[in-house]
Amino acid sequence: MGSPKVSVVVPIYNVEKYLRQCLDSIVNQTLKDIEIICVDDGSTDSSPQIIQEYMDKDSRVKVITKPNSGYGNSMNRGFDMAEGEYIGIVESDDYADPEMFEEMYNVASSNQLDVVKSGFYYYYSIPKERNEKEEIVSKVRARKTFCPATDFNAPMEMVEFFNLKPTIWSAIYRKDFIRENKIRFNETPGASFQDTSFSFKVMCLAKRVQLLQEAYLHYRQDNENSSVNSPKKVFCVCDEYEEMHKFLETNPLHRGVLECVCNRIKYDTYMWNLGRLSPKFKYIFLERAAQEFKECFEKGTMDSRYFEEYKWEGVKKMVEDPIGFYNEYALNQPGYSMKELKKIKESYSYRIGRLITFLPRKILGGIQSVKDDGVVYTFKLGCKKIIGGISWLKDRRSR
Repeated sequence: MGSPKVSVVVPIYNVEKYLRQCLDSIVNQTLKDIEIICVDDGSTDSSPQIIQEYMDKDSRVKVITKPNSGYGNSMNRGFDMAEGEYIGIVESDDYADPEMFEEMYNVASSNQLDVVKSGFYYYYSIPKERNEKEEIVSKVRARKTFCPATDFNAPMEMVEFFNLKPTIWSAIYRKDFIRENKIRFNETPGASFQDTSFSFKVMCLAKRVQLLQEAYLHYRQDNENSSVNSPKKVFCVCDEYEEMHKFLETNPLHRGVLECVCNRIKYDTYMWNLGRLSPKFKYIFLERAAQEFKECFEKGTMDSRYFEEYKWEGVKKMVEDPIGFYNEYALNQPGYSMKELKKIKESYSYRIGRLITFLPRKILGGIQSVKDDGVVYTFKLGCKKIIGGISWLKDRRSR
């Protein structure tokens, strides 16, 4: 018997509550020519027994059992064992629609893709079960083959692509592409967010990629043990960006533009991390972030063309005046008194200045988006940004 079409890697650590739902969704795939590699990272609950149950019933299910050594090591071990033409991932607290791997494999193989990536669902099981679809591409751009490192016409188009959520489990990867380029997960012990650098390296090196509007993977939001719900591990995300910078330094063909892109998405990620940290860790993280961006400015890898204006002003403020930035962001105490700030923002000259500064860029950006992505997607994206802005303001005011 030849190699399977898809190898599905399932990283497992103490997930007895969700594991059967996950494995059921994989063994019942419409694509039967798959192998299922369970990587047990030293589970102390009944997860090993559940894996054995599935191995006894289905010869496609295999297991790697190892002492606890973290997510990155688990993924590398699973990828090393994979024999399939393509490799997919289903995390053990998530589940996949039955047609996921058949449909994604058909797209990948017929177009000789290095990577095909789909949308996904945010899945909630409490207080009642629901799924919220997250599309990652417009109808106009869906199913078009491109090279992420070379095929974007404008800096912000590249930023938008590389700023997609890593969601490594909503994609499949050509095994030979992964191995030929020696793409590995960061194995920092006990760390989180190790999908970040992996996804970045994949997209920097891939020559043939397609994005799909369809969604297949259900990404659980209510696992209390998930890293997304952990306020700990303050600097784990910094380890990922350090890995990304090292990758760019050792790949001279991917420096320059991609270094600017990396720093731009790094700013968004660090701001997200700053928002999720408990108050006692916020400033210590901000100090490190400010130092890192200062070094990037000194190296000449910060470029305003890859930033919205307010984010460019934000990152400069962070570097030049971390305490002032912290007061404004974390404590909602800007340099001006609230009364003075309100007076400035209500002034006629301020409003005209903002209009002159932003309106032409917004109009041109909107026209380009309609050309590239179509009217419907542009409208949806605009609404999403407005809702995000309102949520951000509410969050700031509630602090």
